[in-house]
Amino acid sequence: MTGQDRWIRELRRVGRPAAHVVFCPHAGGAASFFAPFTRHFPAGFDLSGVQYPGRQERLDEPFVPTVEGLADHLVPILRRFANPAVPLVLFGHSMGASVAFEAALRLTAEEPGTPCLVVVSGRAAPSVPRTHRYAGTDREILDDLAQLGGTQAEFLRDPELRDLFLPALRNDYGAVARYRPTGEAVLDTPLLCLTGERDPRVSAEAAAAWKNHTSAEFRLESFPGGHFYLAAHREAVARAVADWAESSRGGPPSAAGT
Repeated sequence: MTGQDRWIRELRRVGRPAAHVVFCPHAGGAASFFAPFTRHFPAGFDLSGVQYPGRQERLDEPFVPTVEGLADHLVPILRRFANPAVPLVLFGHSMGASVAFEAALRLTAEEPGTPCLVVVSGRAAPSVPRTHRYAGTDREILDDLAQLGGTQAEFLRDPELRDLFLPALRNDYGAVARYRPTGEAVLDTPLLCLTGERDPRVSAEAAAAWKNHTSAEFRLESFPGGHFYLAAHREAVARAVADWAESSRGGPPSAAGT
C-alpha cells in the first residue's frame, strides 16, 4: 500500500454495499483489533479499519502526535469514500472516538450533506470537564493499560513485546492528553454512543452528554463490562451499529448485500 491507501485496511468488501463502516482504533490500537467484528455484521456492510502510522505494517512511519492531526489526515480519505448511495459510518473507540468525531466535524463542514453517521464508544463527551490525569511515564501507561484491561498480561510481562508497542502507546497517550476539544461542537449527523456499564473513565452521565453534540438523532446503548466491553460483546456491538445504520437510513442494508 502507498499514500492514502496505507491509512485504510480493508476488513471486508461486499458486492453492492449499502453502508461502509470505518473503525478508528483506541490508543496503541491498530485496525486488526476490529477484524473479529467482521463475522458479526450482516451482509450489506463494507468494513474497514484505520491504520495509524507507527504500528504493524506502518511501523517505520512517523507518528501523528495529535488527535486533530489524525482527523486531518483522514478527511481526504473519507471524502473519497463519500457516496450518496453508501453512507459512511465512522466508529471510534476511546481515543478513536475523538478521532472519528473530529473527522466527522471536518468532513461535514467541507462537504455539507455528506451521508455520514457517527458511533462513539468508550469516551466521555467533549463537553464533559476532564477529571482524569493521563499517564505520562511508561510505568504509568502500562499500569493504566492493566487497569483498563486493554492488553493481555503476557504483553506487559514480555520485555520485547512491551518495547515493540510502547512507542505507539506513548504517542497516543500524549495525543489524548494534549487534545482540547471544542465543548460546543455539534454535528448535524446521527450519533450513537456505546459504553461499558463499569467503565472507570466514562460515567453514564458523561456518555449521555454526547446528546449535546448532534442536532440529529441520538441513541445511547450500554453493555456489561468496563472500558473494553466491546471485546466481549462483538456480536451485540455489531448488531447495535447495524441496527443504527438501518434505522437511520430507513431500511436494512442486509437486503442489498451479496
